[in-house]
Amino acid sequence: MLSVLQDKTYRRLFLAQIVALMGTGLATVALGLLAYELAGGNAALLLGTIFAIKMVAYVTVAPIAAALAERLPRRKVLIALDLVRGAVALALPFVTETWQVYVLILILQSASAGFTPIFQATIPDILPEEDRYTRALSLSRLAYDLESLLSPAMAALLLLIVSHDALFVGTSVGFLASALLVLSVALPAPKPAQPRPFYDRTTRGVRIYLATPRLRGLLGFSMAVSAAGAMVLVNTVVLVKDSLGMTDTAVAVTMAAFGGGSMVAALALPRLLDRWADRPVMTAGACAMVAGLLGLLGGQAAFGLSLLLILGCWGLIGLGYSAVLTPSGRLLRRSAQPEDRPAIFAAQFALSHACWLITYPLAGLLMTVGGAALAVAVLAALATGGILVALRQWPKDDPLEVEHEHPDLPRDHPHLRGGRRHRHPFTIDDLHPSWPTSG
Repeated sequence: MLSVLQDKTYRRLFLAQIVALMGTGLATVALGLLAYELAGGNAALLLGTIFAIKMVAYVTVAPIAAALAERLPRRKVLIALDLVRGAVALALPFVTETWQVYVLILILQSASAGFTPIFQATIPDILPEEDRYTRALSLSRLAYDLESLLSPAMAALLLLIVSHDALFVGTSVGFLASALLVLSVALPAPKPAQPRPFYDRTTRGVRIYLATPRLRGLLGFSMAVSAAGAMVLVNTVVLVKDSLGMTDTAVAVTMAAFGGGSMVAALALPRLLDRWADRPVMTAGACAMVAGLLGLLGGQAAFGLSLLLILGCWGLIGLGYSAVLTPSGRLLRRSAQPEDRPAIFAAQFALSHACWLITYPLAGLLMTVGGAALAVAVLAALATGGILVALRQWPKDDPLEVEHEHPDLPRDHPHLRGGRRHRHPFTIDDLHPSWPTSG
């Protein structure tokens, strides 16, 4: 897995990802504590609203940003967006009203909605070989998991000597360091795309995505991820502080259990994906998340809520979370032409976060109105529905090369050198506007 770090450009981008994630992790803990300070027992509802605003920004901004960035230098765009995120993080400690939090989060997450798909689409251009790219995906997932594990631990130590407001300063430092690391490398320019109207460029990624069966399956798995993840991210602070009466440090430790489970999966996945196809691995991961939710529901009913129960269930959910998310980059890479990758990554970013837009406020509302049992039961049912949709939309037999024909093309068209009916790695593009229904 570590061999991909021999590439200087990828190594520095990976470091940029790590420092930005560490800063974001500190902000996640700080936001939970800020919400509890502003709203007390209604913190879950406030956090659900904050995360909903984040998702609205992701869903609406990502495709537009991808279309605009298609004609702008990647490095300059990434640096500018990092600087915006750092400036907003510095402003968060000074808020005194909930509406101020909402405005700042909207700006921060709009910048992230532009940054993340462009960053993700750059990696396949740096590491074009599938095996190296797979290891880069696992390494990237491991970075997310280390952030989930180490950021709460770091936050727990810092909270012993500073207030939660100081954590936002760490967030700003992370974004600034990320900008400097991006500045230190030359990024490959994307393959020039055919000139298209702005609306066409904005919607192209979503149209390719929804026309590809394996990506419709990925969207179902994304719903399962968002349902289980929303329970963890929105309701942990209420479960630990309000229901169990424990400390800020216990909140951070509980979040670290989720990151620990995810890290275990990320370490195992490169070898696992060498032996097994993406579909069964992602299915097993999604089922593990549902098992974690049902484990919390059953354990609370049988023995009562305890920190040990939450830690175990959050670890299992984290394991499944990583098993679903890590292979998703492979699916996106093989489902689009190189010039369409930024659009397809932006589509995944927007559509997957549309799922979070549903589950974040739902998790907060259910927790506030009906308590943990109702929230877990509904979110587990939603995750199960996502798995069923994924398995129905994504055929078990999903070859990379698909036999098809072009009755609409003239016989002398360059694409027909292999005959009118031929086979090649199939993606939705201008010559292949729809997926073959047979053969």
